[in-house]
Amino acid sequence: MRRLTVVQLLPALNAGGVERSTLEIARALVAAGHRAVVVSAGGRLVPALEASGAEHITLDIGRKSLLTLRHARGLRRLFADMRPDIVHARSRLPAWLGWRALQALQAMPVAARARFVTTVHGLNSPSRYSAVMTRGERVICVSETVRRYVLAHYPATDPAILRVIPRGIDPAAFPRRPWPDADARAAVAREHPALAGSGPLLLLPGRGTRLKGHGDAIELLRRLRGSGNDARLWMPGAREPGRERYVAELEQAAAAAGVGGALVLTAPTDAIAGAYAASDLVLQLSRKPEAFGRTVLEALSVGRPVLGWAHGGVGDLLGELLPAGAVPPFDADALARAATTLLDPAARPSIATMPDTLAAMQAATLAVYSELCP
Repeated sequence: MRRLTVVQLLPALNAGGVERSTLEIARALVAAGHRAVVVSAGGRLVPALEASGAEHITLDIGRKSLLTLRHARGLRRLFADMRPDIVHARSRLPAWLGWRALQALQAMPVAARARFVTTVHGLNSPSRYSAVMTRGERVICVSETVRRYVLAHYPATDPAILRVIPRGIDPAAFPRRPWPDADARAAVAREHPALAGSGPLLLLPGRGTRLKGHGDAIELLRRLRGSGNDARLWMPGAREPGRERYVAELEQAAAAAGVGGALVLTAPTDAIAGAYAASDLVLQLSRKPEAFGRTVLEALSVGRPVLGWAHGGVGDLLGELLPAGAVPPFDADALARAATTLLDPAARPSIATMPDTLAAMQAATLAVYSELCP
């Protein structure tokens, strides 16, 4: 493939799956000898992006305000000067601005026009506003769930332009660990004494929002402990600035259920691979279907079983990789039965090597670029 200039558009570079994928593709482009440019409002991941050899251009293209529309002119000038081969939009408002800027440059010679690519990272509410994510000449879907969603809600979309590219993980960042891992559990217990003990440790990583199913996890803990299982539950990520009322609500629910002393809610951990290793069962209980479910792959890569509601991308992954961990959504009885089985040393399922690697995702995305710019 000839040397390409690829511009990725997203609101900001702080934290999240979209931001992580942006950096991963920028690194792959640079490693392959291409020019990688990211346009966003900036954020804490900009130094990591620039350290990879990619470029960042600060433009606040994600703020939901009528004033943001003025940035379409800035993008038009940028595209006219830079002459990118690919413009890859990863979010709705940046996609609208990027698409409008490219439409304004239609007078350019065909060979000089950028090709437009979008990635549908989430299951956004169907609308004309969201439909811009289907306007790419290629539309990348992060899971089969997303592909089905796009075709169901935007039937005018040509299935031939859709490319399913699951998000990938770096197996080196989530190496297989022994189960149980006494050293990892001891390290967690030193930091959080309430998690010490010989009983199993449940882990529910996720932001402090009701959609992540923290209440379902507390009910599961109540049932397990009520049956004589000395289980503990850690929720890294639940404790966030601005979520104090929600955290207090969870603590009150745990106290009412009689499991307050076996529950720890913390800020996000930077050592999530170690948290997986310390645990015996990882929970993914999002009450809203997710587009993908990266934590499923991360935990399985470490060698820990995952238990989750069988809907969305999480249901797809568990159905393929660990069917015993897929439970009908919101069936608390089935959840408790599955947890009991997965925690039984005599019934521990074998966990295969994860097929969705970071390298595969990067290669597949660059292959999409090469389809449009051979």
